[in-house]
Amino acid sequence: MGHSHYEKITIIGAGLIGSSLSLAIKAAALESFVTLSDSSKETLEQAEKLALADTYIADVTMAVADADLVILCVPVGAMSAVASEISACLKIGATISDVGSVKEVVLTGVGEKLPDTVHFIPGHPVAGTEKSGPEAGFATLFKDRWCILTPDEGCDQGALDKLVGFWQSLGSKTEVMDARHHDMVLAITSHVPHLIAYNIVGTASDLERVTRSEVIKYSAGGFRDFTRIAASDPTMWRDVFLSNKGAVLEMLSRFSEDLTALQRAIRWGDGDALYDLFSRTRDIRRSIIDAGQDDDIADFGRPHDGGDA
Repeated sequence: MGHSHYEKITIIGAGLIGSSLSLAIKAAALESFVTLSDSSKETLEQAEKLALADTYIADVTMAVADADLVILCVPVGAMSAVASEISACLKIGATISDVGSVKEVVLTGVGEKLPDTVHFIPGHPVAGTEKSGPEAGFATLFKDRWCILTPDEGCDQGALDKLVGFWQSLGSKTEVMDARHHDMVLAITSHVPHLIAYNIVGTASDLERVTRSEVIKYSAGGFRDFTRIAASDPTMWRDVFLSNKGAVLEMLSRFSEDLTALQRAIRWGDGDALYDLFSRTRDIRRSIIDAGQDDDIADFGRPHDGGDA
């Protein structure tokens, strides 16, 4: 097979990311033969109707048999079971990767189930929307987004370079990082913000003196942006929090200390403290826009924005 591309790619899990991967591979004209597998018969039939891949195989052991690249696109909590199932059927020299939002548990949990005849390189495309399922996928999901790869020490450089090239051909910017460091960074940029969103939307739905229709009616006051994030896939996010427990709890305790300080500033009328914080945070927003990770236009329900895991 050629060094520049994978001839046969198997994607396990036809949700938002798996479907988008299939479409992105086609759009990039990589000349790879793509097999899609999913444990749900309905999901696989839907994927076939949408013509996402070249072939659709429900039996995951058959789906991976001659694949050069296998990408696990199932929730983090299900990955190690899938790895056990496929481990005896993998082609020697194949590369196995994933798209999970937590990396340390994947590196250990999935890694220990795989034979040492394959290259295991965990990955996380930091891209997504709050929609889920095969019909949510679109080919440009990864364009100009980061994909973080977290190989362990002994990773084969050739296999890593090839996977980096693969993600770049889908339009991603790539970064190689230690798995534990990844989990700490993502805890503050993604996981805790999701938890806060779930929490504030939950608080609003519990309020009895404010009616539900008022909450919905006046949500442009800031609440709307939280509801978009809080609409993300519940199974995936449950698994993220249970899998990245350490980093999430550490960031949450820092967050809650900072929140207490804000509470105190409001209680004692310390306008300077509030103004200083709000000025500092504006600068962060500017740098995010300057880094091309968002744009300046108002978000009136931009169709494919955020929900990034």
